[in-house]
Amino acid sequence: MGEQQCPSDSPSVRSLSIAVDEQNVIPGALSLIRELRPDWDLRHVHTKLFTEGITNKLLACYVDTCMKDAVLVRVYGKRTELFVDRDDEVTSFQLLRAHGCAPELYCTFQNGLCYEFIRGLALGPEHVRQPHILRLIAHEMAKYHCIPAHNGCLPKVVLWQKLNKYLSILHTEEEIQDSQLAGIPSLKVLEEELIWLQKYLPSLESPIVLCHNDLLCKNVIYSDEEGHVRFIDYEYAGYNYQAYDIANHFNEFAGVNEPDYRLFPDRETQLEWLRHYLGACRRLKGEEREPDDKEVDNLCIQVNKFVLASHYFWGLWSLIQHRFSDIDFNFAQYAVSRFKQYFHVKPQVTVLWDM
Repeated sequence: MGEQQCPSDSPSVRSLSIAVDEQNVIPGALSLIRELRPDWDLRHVHTKLFTEGITNKLLACYVDTCMKDAVLVRVYGKRTELFVDRDDEVTSFQLLRAHGCAPELYCTFQNGLCYEFIRGLALGPEHVRQPHILRLIAHEMAKYHCIPAHNGCLPKVVLWQKLNKYLSILHTEEEIQDSQLAGIPSLKVLEEELIWLQKYLPSLESPIVLCHNDLLCKNVIYSDEEGHVRFIDYEYAGYNYQAYDIANHFNEFAGVNEPDYRLFPDRETQLEWLRHYLGACRRLKGEEREPDDKEVDNLCIQVNKFVLASHYFWGLWSLIQHRFSDIDFNFAQYAVSRFKQYFHVKPQVTVLWDM
């Protein structure tokens, strides 16, 4: 994760030598609760399995019926260590917690994490374009992006490291004739696209900031009571291009189960979002001046170019998940949709290179 480090005063994270069966999470989860909440009567502990996740299994354990005391138990999916560095994830969790951007991390265990439950509404594509929620999301992302790098050093971008790793994983797999993957470009074509992306995107000089990198709708929790949003799931957090994080979120307006890229925000919505974001960044840095139209337009152009990197990233990710994951999700179809959209939008954004 480049030069990202936990704040020196961050408490050490408790580590429990317990493994939770991914196929039957409740018994292992209750073993964790016995350690974390020894005053709870396990006979009165309620559990709720969240089914939206496509990387891990997530279970809430609680006694209070309003779930105010809930402990989330997240069990890593099969072979997810191929694309998620779990030590980096804990570092990200602690860093974000120190800056008021993450809940409390209770412990790690052999194949997962336990942490505080954030109450609120997990958003869907129908929510993220609503003006008041859109503004809150832009402001929360600005908080992430304004977290200073350790000792003021220039962090390394995680994007190219991860993409090259993903391609190398796919290269080590035997070529399998799979009708589900019809329409997926060959590895040779994908390699050529990565070379092209690595050549052109850095030339945009998008700032390198601490990014969430996975801001799909369900990873945004809205609290009507408190009037704010919080982001969850920091598996992919790390230093990356500012424009990538925003572009990735805009792509997620399409949804996950059956992505509809007609829901990608139009220019007016993008400009509104970016104006809120840039204004929040300025205020967080103690500046009073509002962003001007040129600044907003320039960021908008950068973001629309980085849309390509987001589609490419999750396309490769989906191919690896299709090969290894036991999660009930059509990763092959998702990979096809991401690469199809990549090649659909590429001619539209390449004309922006010299603007």
